Order: sequence, then structure tokens, then C-alpha cells
Amino acid sequence: MTFEWTDTDARAVDTARVLAADAVEKVGNGHPGTPISLAPAAYLLYQKVMNTDPADEKWIGRDRFVLSAGHASMLQYAQLYLGGLGLELEDIQSLRTWGSKTPGHPEYGHTRFVECTTGPLGAGVSNAVGMAMAARRQRAIFDPETTPGESLFDYNVYVIAGDGCMQEGVAQEASSLAATQKLGNLIMIYDDNRISIEGETKIAFTEDVAARYEAYGWHVATVDWTNGGTEYKEDVEALYNAIEEAKKVTDRPSFIKLTTVIGWPLPNKAGDHSVHGSKLGGGEIAAMKERIGFPNEPFAIEQEIVEHTRKNLAERGKAAREAWNERFEAWKSANAAGAELLERVRAGKLPQDLSLPVFEEGSHSTRAASGEVLAALADQLPELWGGSADLAGSNNTTMKGQPSFLPEDRTTEDWPGNMNGRTLHYGVREHAMGGVVNGITLGSLTRAYGGTFLVFSDYMRPAVRLAAISKTPSIFVWTHDSVGVGEDGPTHQPIEHLAALRAIPGLSVVRPSDANETAVAWGEILRRTDKPAGLILSRQNLRTIPRGEKYASAEGVAKGGYVVSEASAEPKVILIATGSEVEVALDGQEKLEAEGIPTRVVSMPCQEWFDEQSEEYREEVLPSSVTARVSVEAGISMGWGKYVGAKGASVSIEHFGASAAGAKIFEEFGYTAENVANTAKALLG
Repeated sequence: MTFEWTDTDARAVDTARVLAADAVEKVGNGHPGTPISLAPAAYLLYQKVMNTDPADEKWIGRDRFVLSAGHASMLQYAQLYLGGLGLELEDIQSLRTWGSKTPGHPEYGHTRFVECTTGPLGAGVSNAVGMAMAARRQRAIFDPETTPGESLFDYNVYVIAGDGCMQEGVAQEASSLAATQKLGNLIMIYDDNRISIEGETKIAFTEDVAARYEAYGWHVATVDWTNGGTEYKEDVEALYNAIEEAKKVTDRPSFIKLTTVIGWPLPNKAGDHSVHGSKLGGGEIAAMKERIGFPNEPFAIEQEIVEHTRKNLAERGKAAREAWNERFEAWKSANAAGAELLERVRAGKLPQDLSLPVFEEGSHSTRAASGEVLAALADQLPELWGGSADLAGSNNTTMKGQPSFLPEDRTTEDWPGNMNGRTLHYGVREHAMGGVVNGITLGSLTRAYGGTFLVFSDYMRPAVRLAAISKTPSIFVWTHDSVGVGEDGPTHQPIEHLAALRAIPGLSVVRPSDANETAVAWGEILRRTDKPAGLILSRQNLRTIPRGEKYASAEGVAKGGYVVSEASAEPKVILIATGSEVEVALDGQEKLEAEGIPTRVVSMPCQEWFDEQSEEYREEVLPSSVTARVSVEAGISMGWGKYVGAKGASVSIEHFGASAAGAKIFEEFGYTAENVANTAKALLG
């Protein structure tokens, strides 16, 4: 395609600058510098490079744009407005205000055409890596015979990142993984403006970033609008050519270092760190407008420019969509089964005949049971895939018999696979894994999970939080869930982690008590598509509760909490437990019943799901008339007060663990039937 850049394009770019300056000035706070100086790059992507259909933000064939430097939100909002992508001038004018479509950082599900929630620097890079991986996997599911890059299900992912992103560890983790995966559909533009909040980045950041990306194995190009610091010229054609060259590189992700001056063409403040995160002031805005030929009035833009940019994007989008639709109809005609699967997946539905394994009596760790569930789901749910952060054998996250998702020269004897594989290897990169899982799940046709030890959920907490904010149904598998880990000692034994994860609004924390609860938990997590879930699993074996006459069905897991074992008469005590401690509570129940104390045991694998139930159901499970309640969980007691009440108690751990056999630690720390029974009796006086 021949590059064309007209006076109208230049005027549209200056319009975006004015919108950024005026919007931040109106609200009184924000980040105007990067949206002003990087406006040509964003305009180039939206108006001349990316495939976008303004009528459909969910179009399968669209390219993805990720603003990893999320504080520069006006950079994206201006283009959404100019392109007719869901924002109007009043939305720009209400930047960062209550109820607006233009929050301080872009939010998925809140503003149309925003692909992911960004803000924490570097997180967008990990999301983009996941999106790029998802394209390859969905092609493998729906169009496996097509040459990569030529499928209906292919797309490119474009990222704008800044100096802050390049300093964050999550971006480095994800960039390393992207090179390993040879993600040729990923193109990142690094805004090298050498400014952060504290001033010039050289006070803390001096490496050669382009050389780092070359070392990772990326295709690297440089475009210098400062001409070595001698003259500032926005050579948009040079950037366009770099992008077009990057698109031709299909065996590596591409990194374009774009050297700019933050805030250019501000007459006085360009290059100053004050423009990074503060309004510019009326005088500086007036001077910029005079320099670029705009009247000194807020939001005084030319409607004919907006009409032009919207028409241009609409025409480009219509042409791309019509060509895609023609191919899509041909694909549907030739792929009846694939079309049926696509319809189900896009609707967020599970097969009506989904079958989960049922475990007979015996002993299984819930991590092993989870592995059996994944094996059973493999053929039923081709859209489900995942792996672990270098802990496949420990997390049991590998679907049996499924090849690894790897370029063929990256496979090993232990891990055979191909570009179309299914088993993911995130490497020892927990934070990036969380972001990649989010990126895969966001707006793609697949659903991903990632596994590590529960204690290492700390490393990936920011990604989990972003999943919750985005209402993204990412699945996080966290095993080795308590001091039952044993000899590895306190560094690897979760204590505060369950409470800390439950503190994240919108995250379902699910800790099943046995193999059958694990199977039901997986089914319920997969049915829920409006929030993420953390599946908490044991290292040690737990006895399979014999469901039937004495013990209730594990289907109660779907309600978050249920009566797993009823009292012999009207209960005087209720024991509430999760995970491996449910069997301890059941043993405690036997002791209390033997002493004539009717005792109910409630399994509560997911507090969040239980809290969603009706008041009537919750009262039925935890009747307010029974005040002698004991929670039993191998972690701190924080959060259990709402269930045990003021007259209840908790068998908990309020200190770190120890290095010894898990059974010995449980005994020493009071996770015994005797201690549970004695704690309950103490409440009864």
C-alpha cells in the first residue's frame, strides 16, 4: 500500500492534540504530554494501519490495540472520537469525571473498542502477548489448514508502551515469552521520550532497550523524530514503513523504538516532566494553539475534520469487513461443525451434555483430581487451554495427551508439540502468566487458565486484580494450598493468601474439599463468564467423601456453601470448613455427636458464591438461631467473622508455618478432630 499523508491528516493529528490538552485542562488533572506528542502514531494506527469495523467492536477479524501506557488515555480516546468508535465530543469533555465513558485509564467493558483495562504500567504488554497467542490458538481450532496469517481468525496486535512499561518486570517477563513463542502478529511501539514522573529517566533507567529486545529475539527497528537531538521532525512515513516491515516479519514479534519529545509541539513545556501528569495551564495551551493554527477556545475543532476521519475509517472498515464476511460465509458453508462450535463459544455457552468425572471412595489430592477433570474436558471443550509457570507436574495443569503450544524448534522430548498445540508453558513468570491469561481470555474465542503455587499468587496479584476489574473470566489454578505443603517450610506455605485473595472484589476464590467438589467447582467456574476465579487445590491426598445417604451431593458447591453432613437432631453447633479441613470438621462432628451434641458440618468452598444466594438459602444453611459456630481453615481467620458471628470461633493459623511433614504440622497447629470438638464445646460452655 502506498503511504499517503495529507494536510487533512496533519490537521486531524493537531485536532487530537487540542482535544487532549483541553480535556485535561477542563477536569484539572490528567496526563496530556504523551497524548500530544504521540498523536501522529495513534492516528496512523487507527486511520491507516489497523483493521477496525466501527459498527462492531467484537468483530472476530479486527486488529487489537493495547495502550500499555494507560495513563495516556486521551491518546486512545481522541482516536475513538475521531474514528466514530463510540465516543462523542461530550465524552471527551467529561474526561475523568463521574459516569463518563472516558475514565482516567482505559477500561475494558466500560468504553467501546477498548480491548483491555490498562493503567499499571507494563500490564498491557502482557495482555497483548496473550492476545497474540490467542489468535494462533483460535486458528488452530477453527481453521487449522490455513497458512498462518491468512486465516479469518488471524489478527495483529499493536501496543503502545512507554518508558515506565519498559522498566516494569511484567513487561520484561511477557516480552521474553513472546520471543520464545515467535509471535509474528505482535507489534510494539515504544515511545522513547526519556521522561517519567520524577523527571529524566536517566536517574534510574539507562539501558539500551532496543538491544534488550534484540537479545530477547524480537525484530527491532528504530525511528528517531528528534534526528539525534538536532531537529524535531515527525516523520510519520518512516514510522509507517517500520510498521509495514514489521508486518512482514512473521516468525518474531516486532519492536519499534520511536524517539520523541514528550509534549511536542508545546512551545515552552515540550520535553519537561511537568507535562507528563499535570494540566498544562491556559497560557501554554494558547501558545500551542497559536503555533498549530487553532483558535484559543476550549474544544474549538473543525467538524469537517471529524467528518473526514470518521468517513475514512468507516470506508476502510466496511471494505475490510465485507471482504472478511465473504470469506466467512464460504468458511461456514464448508465447516458446519466448526460453525456450530463457533456459535456456542461466542455465546459463552458450555455443551449441554458436558460430562464431569465422578470419583469413587478413595484418596486424591485435589490438584490430582483437577488434572483428571482437565483430561475429561479436553475433547469436550476445545476452547479451553492452559498450563503453568514451570510447575506442570506439581499443578497438574496439563491435559493428558495434548501437545504443547510451541514453535517446533522449541519442543523437547518431554514436551512435544507444535504451533497449534494446547499446553502452555509460561516459564517462571507468574506476573506475566496472569496478564497473558487475561489477554487470551479478553475478546478471543478461547478460555485460558494458568497455574502456580498459592503462595506465589502474590507475584501475580496485580493481574488477578485487573481481571476482577475487567470482569474477565480468567481461571487461576493455585495448588499447594496450606501448611500441608510440609517440608518446604514457611516460604512456601500460604497463611494469609486466602484472606488476601478474598479481599479482591469480584474474584471467586474456590477451595474444594475433595475430588468430587473439585469436579463440580471446575464446571461452575466454566459456567460463569462474568468474573475471574481462583481454584485453590491441595498438595496432599484428601479422602473422597462418600456421597449418598450420610453426606450430601457435591453439587452443592455451585451455591458456594452447603450442608455436607447434617446433625442428628436440631443442631447446637455448626462447623464451617473449606478444602482439606472439611474432613477434619467431619471427624470433629463424629466426636461431638458421640458426646450427644448435634453438630452440622457446612462445606463452604466459595464464600463469594455463597454470598450470592438468597437470604432464605443462607439462613437455611447457617440458621441465626445457632450461634455456636466454628470455622476451620488452614489460614488466618480474617473474613470468617461474618459467618461465625460474635459468639463463634475460628480454628486458624495466625503465624507462619514450619518445615516438617504436613500431617505433623496440622497436628501441632491444632487441625485435629479433638481441637475442633473442644473449640466447639468451649462455645457451649
